Order: sequence, then C-alpha cells, then structure tokens
Amino acid sequence: MGALTTDIILDALGGVVEPELGKDLVTLELAEVLSAEETEGGWAVKLRIKTSSPAMHARQRMREAVEFAMEKLGTRQGVEIACTVEVVPLGSNERTVETRKVLPGVKHIIAVASGKGGVGKSTVTANIAVELARRGHSVGLVDADIHGPSMPTMFDVVREKPQPVEKAGKAMIGPVEAHGVKLLSIGFFADPDQAIVWRGPMASKALGQLFTDGDWGTLDYMLIDLPPGTGDVHLSLVQLVPLSGVVVVSTPQDIALADARKGVSMFQLDSINVPVLGLVENMAYFTPPDLPDRKYHLFGRDGVKRYAEASGTPFLGELPLVQAIREAGDVGRPAALQEGTEAAKAIAALTDRMLDALADAPVGGSPPTAAVNSPS
Repeated sequence: MGALTTDIILDALGGVVEPELGKDLVTLELAEVLSAEETEGGWAVKLRIKTSSPAMHARQRMREAVEFAMEKLGTRQGVEIACTVEVVPLGSNERTVETRKVLPGVKHIIAVASGKGGVGKSTVTANIAVELARRGHSVGLVDADIHGPSMPTMFDVVREKPQPVEKAGKAMIGPVEAHGVKLLSIGFFADPDQAIVWRGPMASKALGQLFTDGDWGTLDYMLIDLPPGTGDVHLSLVQLVPLSGVVVVSTPQDIALADARKGVSMFQLDSINVPVLGLVENMAYFTPPDLPDRKYHLFGRDGVKRYAEASGTPFLGELPLVQAIREAGDVGRPAALQEGTEAAKAIAALTDRMLDALADAPVGGSPPTAAVNSPS
C-alpha cells in the first residue's frame, strides 16, 4: 500500500461539509492533519477538525462524518483515526461574511435592546439606521419586536407589503425600502390594528424567517430592533445571528435603569457573550422652546452615564426629550433626516461613538451561541 499523504487525506475530507457555514472543511481550512504514521497494521492518522457549533451532538456528527470520509479511502485498509473536534473560537477568521450561512454579505449586525418598554428603543434604532444610510452606507433593519412592531409607522410604510423574490430557485422576501433603509417587520404581515398573540416558539420561528428568507443582499450594517426585556426572542436571536454587538437604551430614571442592567448582564453571560457597544440615555432632559438655555431633567440626571462609568461600559451619548423627535417618528420621517436640528446633531454624535466602538468588533460578527435554555 502506498503512502497515506496529507494531500490524500485532505482530498477525502473535501467531501465533508460544515453545516452552519455551508462549505467543505478543506475550503474553509477547518481540517488539519496532525500526523499520518505507518504502523504494522496500516496507518495511524491524527486529525484536528474545527466546527462552528459548540453543541455536543453537532460535534459528534462532525466526528462521524470525518471517520466515514476516511473509511472511503478505498483500498487503504487498516487506517486508525484519532480525531478531535474543536469549536471555532469566538470572533476568529474562520467565520467570515462570505462563508456565513445566515445573512451572508452583511458586514456588521447590531442589536438595539432595552430592559423595559417605553424608553425609546425603536426611535433610537430607526434614527441610527437613517443616519447611517444618510452617510452613504447600505443599511438593513429588522423589526424583531414581534408583539409591538413599530417600524412600519416610523418609516411611513404601514400599507406597504414585502414582495416575493426568487433567488437561485428559492422563494425569498424582498424588504421594503424607505429613507435608504431596507426594512422587514412582522407588522407587514398583519393588519395594523391586529394583535399578534403568539407563543414563544411561534414568535422565534417567525423572527428567524425575517433573517433566513429575507433577500438582504450586501449590507454594511443591519440593525435589529429587539423587544424589551430578556426572553425567548433574545435567546433565539443570539443562537441564529452572528451579532457584532448590542446597544442598550434606557432613560435616566432608576426603574428603567434597573431593567437596563439586566439587559446588559444577559448579553455578558458566558453562554451568550455578545459585546455591549454602549449605552444610550434617552429623554435625558427637556428644554422648553421659550427657555432655550434651560434643561429640565424630568426623569433624573445622568443615571445611564453614571452606570456606564461604574460598569466600564461605553457611554454613547444622550438624546433630549424633544417634541420634534416624537412627531417625526409618528409621521414616518425620523429626526435624523432633519439636518442641523438639535435632535439630528445628537443622533449623529451618538452614531459616531457607536461606530468607534464597533471598530474593534470582528467583521462578520461573533458566531451564534449554543442553544440556551430559558429558565423554567
């Protein structure tokens, strides 16, 4: 029997596909031949294989696929295989924009979260998206607030419907476009006055389809408007989507800040481990039009800023409580479009700081986490 070379072994492994990334181990450089030594009975081969899924059953299936491929070496009998399967390290180069199975072509995916509702999370998300698009970036936005979708209203596309698109023989969903932003929301698939009453698994499945079936194409940034709190949708998201980071929005008041802390701590759990790009203090102060030099801190002062400093989390900035921001959202023209206004300047500054924080994040995002069980 001839020599069992590294090239022969890699040729056999070229038929083993990494299921999450959709390409074979050799193309992705996830297979390494540590040694191939001749023995009395044949050959002893040691392999190191990498996979994107940390789940035990996924690693076992990968090991079995590798062993089956080695057995197909035909006449080369007596091959003893020692195979270790390792998880691709978080943020490593093996997972790239091009090789990613979910949302290929999207450079950075940013979730916007809040501990409680009513703090302006959706307003912040919409304005950051519009500000990025205004600067010439290609931007997508997923309204993941399943039970309270508001993006169709904020972009004045309530009556619009995503159109079916066929790509490579597969039916896809074409996002609605407004103000330079590609948009998908559960709100497009229900009557504006219809309550969306879904249990967790149904909501998570519907959310997943917005990512996997959306015809997003190539994007510089995708923003995800999360529902408030820490629940099934959040867990499903971090298992499915390679997030570059998360922005957490809160008002300065203690009750909102207490919930924001929980949101930050959730993303910092070892089982989730998504970078927190920073905190936004919304409704930070109110300035009456007839008293432009006065600031009234209706919900407390600097609460988010102090928490950011104490926790070592970046502070992205504050947004004032301005009637124009509310009115702009209600009529579907986010305040970021109103160049030169106090609101637009604050949004631009906040976006600058977010991009600075994002500069250290890996292009392509962090790999999705393993399955995380909700507390019973």
